[in-house]
Order: sequence, then structure tokens, then C-alpha cells
Amino acid sequence: MNHANRIILLLALSVGGGVIAEQAGHEHQYEEHEAHGDHDDHEDSLVVLEEKQIKAAGIETLQVKRDEYPDIVSAPGEVVLNAYRTTKVTPRIDAQITRRHARLGQAIAQGQPLVTLSSVEMAEAQGGLLVADREWKRSRKLGRKVISDRRYLEAQVARQQAWAKVVAYGMTESQIEALLNEGDVSRAAGSFELLSPQDGTVISDDFIVGEVAEAGRVLFSITDESTLWVDARLTPDDAAVVEVGASADISIGDQHLTGQVIQAHHSLDESTRTLSVHIEVANPGDQLHPGQFVTATIQSKNGTAGFAVPVDAVLRSPDGDWQVFVETAPGRYEAREVEVRHSRGDSVIVAGLKAGARIVSKGAFFIQSEIAKGGFDIHNH
Repeated sequence: MNHANRIILLLALSVGGGVIAEQAGHEHQYEEHEAHGDHDDHEDSLVVLEEKQIKAAGIETLQVKRDEYPDIVSAPGEVVLNAYRTTKVTPRIDAQITRRHARLGQAIAQGQPLVTLSSVEMAEAQGGLLVADREWKRSRKLGRKVISDRRYLEAQVARQQAWAKVVAYGMTESQIEALLNEGDVSRAAGSFELLSPQDGTVISDDFIVGEVAEAGRVLFSITDESTLWVDARLTPDDAAVVEVGASADISIGDQHLTGQVIQAHHSLDESTRTLSVHIEVANPGDQLHPGQFVTATIQSKNGTAGFAVPVDAVLRSPDGDWQVFVETAPGRYEAREVEVRHSRGDSVIVAGLKAGARIVSKGAFFIQSEIAKGGFDIHNH
């Protein structure tokens, strides 16, 4: 199939949310009888080719079977960050930014330093911890036989509280251990590093070295873009037939990625009157980026009987209907009108065939061309 015909087919499938309205959810009786059998005697709807012609045209066939396929819902969507794989890094206390260790767009590993901060509050907390730690070590060395139980417990509690305060201000346990192992009071100067809480990519770093950052201000946003979300907007009727766990196809131009519905909102958007669903999509090769607009094709909980055939097997007939070519005998191909119900990635679900029929899966465009001109010259292909 040429590219233009593929676009026409996919555009037709997008009408009515991806399902032809008068067909969705209904059985079509003519699937089971030879409604198009009168084509057998019409030379303008068939072509007979020799084996060498078939090879030259690259014609391939496959046998179809009738099955139950989920209906689909088609909706516009926007690629957004996976909120469950995104972290905002903020200071817990007011602190001056003294050094940057990571930049926008940089790949970051969990535990990697992002920025160095300095704070008077942290300096006081670090000094208090050093004093409390020394007193606790002294009390523990003397033991309860030498000092009272009260003094022993007070030293232990003071050390625990001093430790908790430093952690609350933003130091990690490994950083605290390093400070205590050095035991150098001059190191209690209020300097500490913020570390990356996850693997990912820096997608924002809105600050300048030297400024004072207030507690809670976002210094870095880090996200793992190996999995993203698509925010798809559905009408209330379409949302009613989409369930969490449903599979979805995400298309960007000619590219297709598979995903799964993981969340469904239950309140309408006031401006668009639509319901939002989140589709989780693996992002190999960094094909998707937040902000991109895509088309989401989501499986419905309702089903329709039909035949799955490759997109390239379905063409427009001269009168504008959809058709495939059925191999009725070796080298003999006849046009059969079909009803297109919906798409499934590189396949479409059609009605109008008989179970077990062999259709042309590759080379249908060549057969259509030969029927149109009434001849086939192997040397022209």
C-alpha cells in the first residue's frame, strides 16, 4: 500500500472515536454467506497471474480466521512526565548555594551529588551533633557502673536527637557518619550536599550559584524518561467503556508504541468536558518527549467479531468502498468488498470475509493496478 492510501485508511478509522458507529457491537450476517459471490464472473474484479509474475510483484497471502476483537476508542493525547518516576529536589532549610554539580539535560545516577549548600542552621546542628556524639561515646565507655542511669540515658537521647535534627535539615546518614568519623569540629561549618534520589535526567535546574534558596524551593527536577505517560482526553461515553489495565496503541506519525491505561479520572474537565486517562508507555530510544501531541487508540471493554488483516491488505475500490483481494485458486485473485471496523496497530479488523479465506497480505496495490489496466507485464515491475 502506498503511504497516501495508509493515511486515508487511518483517517477513516478515526471517525467516531475509531469505531464505525453503526457497526460497533453488532454482528454482520453477510460474513457467513457469499454476498460478493457474483464477482466470480466479473473480469473487472479479478486477475490471474503466473508464478513468475507473483514473485516479481512480491505478492504474499495469508489465511484469515474469524475471532472476537475488542472495540477501540481513539482520542487525542499529550505526552507528560511519569509522576511516579519524577522527583523534585529541594532544601529543607534556608541555605546559600555554593556549588553546582549537575546541569540541565545531564544523566544522573541515584546518590550522585547535585549541589552544595551552606547554612548557619546546619552549622549549629552539625556542632550540636559532634558534642552529643562525644558525650555519648564517653558515657558508653564509662558504663552504667560509673555513671547514673539518668545521665547515661540523657547522653543517648541527646545524641539521637542531634542526629535526627541533622537528617531533617538535609544530610544523609553516610554524610553524617563521615562527619563523625573525622571528629573535626572545624568541619561543622554548615556545608552539605543534596544528592539525587533516583536515576534519571535533569529536566530543570532554575537557580544561580551564590543565591540563597528558601526551604522548599525546587532546585532540580529529575525524571526517568524510560517510561512516560500519555494524558488522553475521552468523551464521557468513550470513558465509560475504557477500564484500567486496557492496552493502548500510541501513534506519532508512522511510529507506534504500546501502552497500558493505569489511571482514570472521575471528574470532567470544566473547559473541554472530557475525562482524562493516563496511559503508561515504555519509551525505548527516547522517542517520546513531554509536550508532544499523539493519538491514543485504547481497547474497549466491548468486543466485535471480525477478521484481523494487515493494513496494507485493505485498499479503496474504484467506487470508494474498502476491499481486499482473495486468492480463490493458485494465482487467481478476486476483489472482495469489506467493512472496516477499527485498527489495531499495523492491522485492521474487517467484516465481509469467510473463515479460512486466503487474502493478499503483500502486493495488493499491484493487483489493484493490474485489474484497473486489464493486464500484467512482468517487465514493467
